[in-house]
Amino acid sequence: MNNLIELFEEFDLHLLNDKKPSEYFDGLLLHEKEYTDTYPLKILLDLKKVEQNPMYHPEGNVYNHTMEVVDRAAEIKELSKDKKVFMWAALLHDVGKITTTKIRKGRITSYDHDKHGEEIARNYLLTFMEDDLFVNEVVKLVRWHMQPLFVCKELPFSQVGKMINETSITEVALLSLCDRTGRGRISKDEKNKQMLFIIKFLTICRKKVNNKQEINRIDEIKSYLINEIDRNKD
Repeated sequence: MNNLIELFEEFDLHLLNDKKPSEYFDGLLLHEKEYTDTYPLKILLDLKKVEQNPMYHPEGNVYNHTMEVVDRAAEIKELSKDKKVFMWAALLHDVGKITTTKIRKGRITSYDHDKHGEEIARNYLLTFMEDDLFVNEVVKLVRWHMQPLFVCKELPFSQVGKMINETSITEVALLSLCDRTGRGRISKDEKNKQMLFIIKFLTICRKKVNNKQEINRIDEIKSYLINEIDRNKD
């Protein structure tokens, strides 16, 4: 168990301090045969086996996507209320695809991977720690990371009220931004499009938030995104 905890702590160190944490994980998995049965790494190896719909994920399998999301998260982690929670949520946000990915009518789908991911991420983290508060904050971001899509598209899976009770709207928004831009090479125009999407999500949710501190955070993140969009237009 000590070796597993040491490896977990190594993950933590690189997630919090590396400019591109993907380089660390890619380096580890170069020796993947040595880690087939090592739990901290096995979950990443499992992500490598899960393909995605190329229409939405030109970057390839879930592991490739996860590494891009982690690197995007590293770029903006200073905006987060809790960098450690945020970076671990980025790493684990799509683990639910391991159990939910199927081919339906010729299409690769991963329905409910957010819900499945909550429990997979919880079990994973509790293997290495007893910090229930930290674990819960991470897994709730995993659980709700798809809500910006559901809310902005007015889909029946939207649950803004429940999401507000369980996690931070702004943290979900930042994670979703990384998720939506961590999909291969992305142009400035596409990045702006995704930031506008997140602004829309924040604007809709703001109307249902009663916490003044969270409302201020929403306004701050919206201002940041607007400034980034303007900068990309220069």
